[in-house]
Amino acid sequence: MTEEKNHIMSEPTGSGAPDANLYEYAVIRYLPRPERSEFVNIGVIMMCKRRKWLHCELRINEARILAMYSGADIDCLRRQVALFRRRDVPHKNLAGEVAYRWLTAAKSAVLQTSPSHPGIATDTLEETFLRLLKEQVE
Repeated sequence: MTEEKNHIMSEPTGSGAPDANLYEYAVIRYLPRPERSEFVNIGVIMMCKRRKWLHCELRINEARILAMYSGADIDCLRRQVALFRRRDVPHKNLAGEVAYRWLTAAKSAVLQTSPSHPGIATDTLEETFLRLLKEQVE
């Protein structure tokens, strides 16, 4: 298994207000043939606006992908993941929440995201992120 990771930004800031750990997340999906709408979950992106926190991790499990889609173009997937990791947005200095919106916008491509889901972290944002990654990807 090839596992690739990425951390876009992880600098929690903000107050201890009850909604300080309100977050949004989306699952990052690989669609070898977008027109068929079949996908494999390969990552999670999560954002907490109040804490100016944006975190993303992508994991390419090549064996799993090839078992499901024998014709999958892993090199193309790696190129797409590299763009996503570089925050493929119009301006590199966008605020975390704006970059999150760009990265999770609906698109017809081999990398797509689920709809955005809200939550309130009862643990740290990092622990919540790791739990979501485990539940949705591993």
